[in-house]
Amino acid sequence: MADTVTAPLAGTADPTPVVEATGITKRFGATVALQDARITVAPGESHALVGRNGAGKSTLVSILTGIQQPDGGTLLFSGSPAPAFGDTDAWRSRVACVYQRSTIIGELTVAENLFLGRQSQGALRPIRWKELRRRAADLLAEYRVEVDPAARAQDLTVEQRQFVEIARALSFGSRFIILDEPTAKLDARGIDRLFAKLRQLQEQGVAFLFISHHLQEVYDLCSSVTVYRDARHILTAPVAELGHEALVEAMTGESGGSGAAGPARRTVPADAPGVLEISDLELPGAYTGVSLAVRSGEVVGLAGATASGNVRLGETVAGLHRPQAGRITVGGRELRTGDVPSALAAGVGLVPEDRHLQGLVTERSVAENATLTVTDQLGPYGTVLPSRTRAFAQRMIEDLDIRTPGAATPVSALSGGNQQKVVVARALATRPRVVVAIRPTNGVDVKSKEFLLDRFRQVADDGGAVLIVSDELDDLRSCDRVVAMFHGRTAGEFEPGWTDEQLVAAMEGMAGPQDPHKVKGTPSHASHD
Repeated sequence: MADTVTAPLAGTADPTPVVEATGITKRFGATVALQDARITVAPGESHALVGRNGAGKSTLVSILTGIQQPDGGTLLFSGSPAPAFGDTDAWRSRVACVYQRSTIIGELTVAENLFLGRQSQGALRPIRWKELRRRAADLLAEYRVEVDPAARAQDLTVEQRQFVEIARALSFGSRFIILDEPTAKLDARGIDRLFAKLRQLQEQGVAFLFISHHLQEVYDLCSSVTVYRDARHILTAPVAELGHEALVEAMTGESGGSGAAGPARRTVPADAPGVLEISDLELPGAYTGVSLAVRSGEVVGLAGATASGNVRLGETVAGLHRPQAGRITVGGRELRTGDVPSALAAGVGLVPEDRHLQGLVTERSVAENATLTVTDQLGPYGTVLPSRTRAFAQRMIEDLDIRTPGAATPVSALSGGNQQKVVVARALATRPRVVVAIRPTNGVDVKSKEFLLDRFRQVADDGGAVLIVSDELDDLRSCDRVVAMFHGRTAGEFEPGWTDEQLVAAMEGMAGPQDPHKVKGTPSHASHD
């Protein structure tokens, strides 16, 4: 497809791009992170940046925000050269980034977060709290953010924290905001509210660079898309002129028909032994009266929106919560609940929801992270031999195709998709009988999604049981059955052939009483990446 650049939006007073990067090159030792990369974003535009993990997106963001210096190329903001490296205030006035990991400090109020470091008029002047709250209220009102300035940030929803971060960015004078996977922790309604807010801000001349692996969102929100692959710019085009298959082809370098087909879903025998059985489980404030069984050779999806209780249920199976009532058995033996070591000993492997907070020790190496659950196998008498650690980790690196310079590389140096593979490697290191994977493909590219889902299928093919806890329809499409939850209770069970509308209706509590407990239908592919 021909490389094109989208013109500024109609009605925009100033056609000068809010950011224009050309010929950007960045190397880290022998690794080329960006090679002659470029991107242009117009005022008031919502511009998507997509690419597989490791394509160079994160490196570009670090350069656009002044965290890294490019080795070559030109960077302009509204036609003027980028600020000097290290001039934080100047960079903040030109660009801001709302990261997937919130930078809001939960213990502080909204007002304190909005003006952190700027609470008073000078370093030696006292903070006037009433004035601070008034300034915060004025700022929030200006951008129609309905949040109490006096509220503790830890009491806000995920989307409210994002709105606060956007308002804080705008308070520095920036009219260009980078959104890095902003929908990763939002349910469908939260995404709708976020997009509505972004469209309002676009009307005020604010431009967004939208980074997401959820390609349907690119079509829902953005007018232009730029694709990076293997550290290079591949194309920039109007979203309306680029079909889904063409976009995926640009990201992967493979035509739609050249990739391997997804794993064939096989029929699990009705008499297959139950591996995981959940009976009348109850955790106050999360779920109640939940019963579920997963048989040998079966991959079951546990669908639900943010408040459904599905994540807490999956975490309970892995020993992170002690339910008030009910029982869990693995392989016919009752599990001691609320005890992670007992769950590991019983053969439960967990891929947690948040790889940063729950899944990785980022300052440690790939080898150390991947072998945390099997240290008792890495040396005699409780010792851990480095040679065994390296050998074990290397097998897992090869098995999961983890792209890393070596087992000793700090896991923080890997792309998001490869970090997720390290988390999965750790979960599979014990050869578990049950794998609980919570939103396992969040923040990974389309090919890595396919790889990870196929790896879970292999666990089932080897006689294990897999529970995929997710609100991502493409995660759930790979399952043999899907159980939907709503407000802490099961809301329906779906066999292969369900439609997006049927499953979403159950997840959102909109399934009518006439709906059968088990639903069959024609698969819908409307939201495929």
